[in-house]
Amino acid sequence: MKLNELRDNPGAAPKKKRVARGPGSGKGKTAGRGIKGQKSRSGVAINGYEGGQMPLYQRLPKRGFNKPNRKSFAVVNLGLIEKFIEAGKIDAKATITEDVLVASGLVRRKLDGIRILAKGEIKSKVALEVTGASAGAIEAVKAAGGSITVAAAAAE
Repeated sequence: MKLNELRDNPGAAPKKKRVARGPGSGKGKTAGRGIKGQKSRSGVAINGYEGGQMPLYQRLPKRGFNKPNRKSFAVVNLGLIEKFIEAGKIDAKATITEDVLVASGLVRRKLDGIRILAKGEIKSKVALEVTGASAGAIEAVKAAGGSITVAAAAAE
């Protein structure tokens, strides 16, 4: 096979419809946009506009609330911590802090803190210092003979 013999699979790239190229094309003159009016002009974006009628998104009742100052935690599962310990990226004998988790590449950034969840199982005896942890995660770490310290700020 040579470079000049490379082809797309048949039907993989349909031919582009060329509009406003004469009456024979089937999309000539007004190019399928009808006659006059806002939509026949270029640069028109009227999503959700209903011709002056109250738009649907305004007619429906609003629900819920987004807390402007809510905390966002980086989430880490116990199974992942165990995997990183086995791979030698985290030292289980030393205290595992949030900075250690970031340095090992397990978490990209701390955000408002790191929260440990109980997905997966941990066999290593570890000492964790994190912002938050689920009840199941705390139990699992203690069952493996480790300890987990949760910062008081996250105890909400």
